[in-house]
Amino acid sequence: MRTSFSRRKFIVAILSIGMLLGMQTVGAGQQSGKSLYQRLGGYDAIAAVADDFIGRLAGDSTFAKFFGGFSTDSKKRLRQHLVDQLCAAAGGPCIYIGRSMKDVHTGLGITEKEWEAGGKHLLASLDKFKAPQKEKDEVMAFVATLKKDIVEK
Repeated sequence: MRTSFSRRKFIVAILSIGMLLGMQTVGAGQQSGKSLYQRLGGYDAIAAVADDFIGRLAGDSTFAKFFGGFSTDSKKRLRQHLVDQLCAAAGGPCIYIGRSMKDVHTGLGITEKEWEAGGKHLLASLDKFKAPQKEKDEVMAFVATLKKDIVEK
């Protein structure tokens, strides 16, 4: 039972990443005619950011409780859900079939400290791949709208 709960926490943590980058369909990017997906560099760039972000979270002791008990196959599936979610949310051609951030995070007790640490890791991943400031700002502005559905403590 404990392993199942740890898996759920891991899935929640990773899927929330997708929402962190997500659903930017209005704003400065639309004025240029390109979606956030296009301005971030498309599928491969989003997948690279997602992979780096997952690695950063998994390597941070703050998030250790979310990363236990996953098989290799479960990790691959989770990674693909994240990439699909990010891709779709940024205006790309992917379809995300996961649950809402509220449903996924309720009961996990995610704290303000964990929220802030996750945001720093996301910015570090975007920086690593040289995302322009404008796009990083759009991503983080959207992330802020999700906080109410993710942070419980």
